[in-house]
Amino acid sequence: MNEKRYYQKEIETMPREQLRALQSEKLVRQVRHVYDHVPYYRDLMDKKGVKPEDIRGVDDLHLLPFISKEDLRETYPTGMLAVPKADCVRIQSTSGTTGKRVIAYYTQKDLDLWEDCCARAIVAAGGSREDVVQVSYGYGLFTGGPGLNGGSHKVGSLTLPMSSGNTERQIQFMLDLGATILCCTPSYAAYIGETLKEMGYGPDDIPLKAGIFGAEPWTQEIRENIENTLGIKAYDIYGLTEISGPGVSFECEEQRGMHINEDHFIAEIIDPNTGEVLPEGTKGELVFTCLDKEAFPVLRYRTRDICVLSSEPCSCGRTHIRMQKPMGRSDDMMIIRGVNVFPSQIEAVLLKKGYSPNYMIEVDRKNNSDTLDVFVELTPEQFADTVREISAMERSLESAIHTMIGISPKVRLVAPKTIARSEGKAVRVVDKRKLHD
Repeated sequence: MNEKRYYQKEIETMPREQLRALQSEKLVRQVRHVYDHVPYYRDLMDKKGVKPEDIRGVDDLHLLPFISKEDLRETYPTGMLAVPKADCVRIQSTSGTTGKRVIAYYTQKDLDLWEDCCARAIVAAGGSREDVVQVSYGYGLFTGGPGLNGGSHKVGSLTLPMSSGNTERQIQFMLDLGATILCCTPSYAAYIGETLKEMGYGPDDIPLKAGIFGAEPWTQEIRENIENTLGIKAYDIYGLTEISGPGVSFECEEQRGMHINEDHFIAEIIDPNTGEVLPEGTKGELVFTCLDKEAFPVLRYRTRDICVLSSEPCSCGRTHIRMQKPMGRSDDMMIIRGVNVFPSQIEAVLLKKGYSPNYMIEVDRKNNSDTLDVFVELTPEQFADTVREISAMERSLESAIHTMIGISPKVRLVAPKTIARSEGKAVRVVDKRKLHD
C-alpha cells in the first residue's frame, strides 16, 4: 500500500468503532461549548427542552434542533460567534447573491484543521511535496482559494495562488512552472481546456496529472470531458463556508463517492420535509455537525444538498463514510408546471448527446403558465450545419429532455461563444418568475 496517499493515515484509516467513540467524545464537548457561548443556540435548545447533559454521544444527536442558512442570516454578523472576536483571525463569506451574506469566523486552530482537511484531499489526488499545485479558485472572501492554498502549503507543495481569470496567464504559468495539480471550479477547468485547444495545445503538452474540482454541481459527463481535454484524473471535493469550506469531503482514487472527514464532521441524511433521520443508503438532505470548530460551530446544519451516504469499505483503505455527489438541492430544485426539476438532469442529457457544457436554463411565466427555455452552445463543427439540421437537433434534444424530466422545454441552439463563460461558480439557471411574484 502506498503510504503517500494518506496525509494523516492513523485518522483516515481509523476503525469505525473507534471513530464513532471519538465523535461522541467531541460532540459532548462541543454541545456544551455552544450552549454556554451562543445565546441563539441556547434558546433553540431550551425551546426544544434539550440540555447539554442530555447529549451523551452520537446516538443522541437527533435530539438537537436543526439550524439553516436563515438562522445564520438572522444572527448576522456576530450572533453565532462562540468565542470573543479578538480570538478570531479570519472571516470567510458565502458567494450567495440573495439576502444577507453568511459570515463564518475562524480561530487559528479552526484554520489549521480546515487546511488539514484540504491537505488530505490533495494527497488523495496523488499530491506530495514534489508537486506544483495551481489554485485557480477565487481568493478573498470565497473559501475555495484560501482553503486549497492552505492545504497545499500543509502538504509542502509549491503553490501557485493564481485565483480565477486571466486564462492565458493561467496556461502560461501552468506550462512554465510545471503545474501538476489544478484546483478550480469544474466549469473553469472546462474553459481552461477549451482555451488550451484554441492555443494549439493538447493534453500531452501540459504537465497536469490531476485536478480537484468543486464549488458547483458537475456530472460524470463533465468529468470525462475535463479528463479527456486536460489529460488528467479529475477529483471531486465538497464543502460549505458554513461548515469550514472545501475539504469537508473529498474523493480518493476510487472516485466512488467523497470521504467525509468524520473526525471533524458528523453527517446525517434526513427527510427534507419531515426532518426525520433516514437510514444509511437512503436519498435525502445532508445535515452536518461540526465537532471541532471553536469560533463558528454549527450543529445539525441543513445543507439543502440531496445525496446518499455509504459506509461500505473502500479499497483505498480509508474508513470514513462516503457521500455521493449531490443530486441537486432541495432549495435549488425548480418546480415547473408542478414537476420537480433539477438543472443537473438537463445537463446530463446535453452532455450525453455530445453538446457543449456551456448552457443556460431560463424559466418564466407567461399567461399563468410556466415556460422552460434551454439555451445550448453549439461547437464550431455543429454550427456549420444547415438551419434545417440545427432545427432537427433542437427537436431531438427537446424530446430527450422531455423523457428525462417529464415536461417539454423549448431548446435553442446558439452560436459558439455566445453564452458567458464562468471563472467562478457557473450561473446556469435564470428564473424570471420571481420578478413577477
